[in-house]
Amino acid sequence: MKSFKIAFFLLVASTTLTANTYRCMIQMNAYKGESAYVVASLINPQGKYERTLAILGPDKKWWDSLTEWYKAQQVKAEKLDAISGASIKGGDRRIISFTIDDKIMNKGYKLRFESSVEDQKYVVDDVEIPLTTAQLTTKANGKTYIKLVKINKAN
Repeated sequence: MKSFKIAFFLLVASTTLTANTYRCMIQMNAYKGESAYVVASLINPQGKYERTLAILGPDKKWWDSLTEWYKAQQVKAEKLDAISGASIKGGDRRIISFTIDDKIMNKGYKLRFESSVEDQKYVVDDVEIPLTTAQLTTKANGKTYIKLVKINKAN
């Protein structure tokens, strides 16, 4: 029994040591219009959705405005309640947290931030950040609704 406890502890410790929590600040441009729905996703080296990190937009009936992400959810649905929150207005900022496994760093993965505003256009790649040790914690400028994204290691 004692050797089982030690093996279990080592397994848990090794799993815990391979992931880091990050805090991510999303700053929106001062655009005119409704609050934006924004989704942060982990994209694998083949360009496919691996995992949703956060979704800013509380009303599930509008999630389909995040077209590419929504299509991926129809193929492989995730439980999103714990990572969803309020949409974000022009000029506002929001801080989200997520965990990333160290094993995928520097392996061709990226973070994608998609955005959509009612009666305006959808932007599939408002911000994309390569998941590398050099790029992850640098400021990334957005293309449309998102002004910038800044990520810092939380632990």
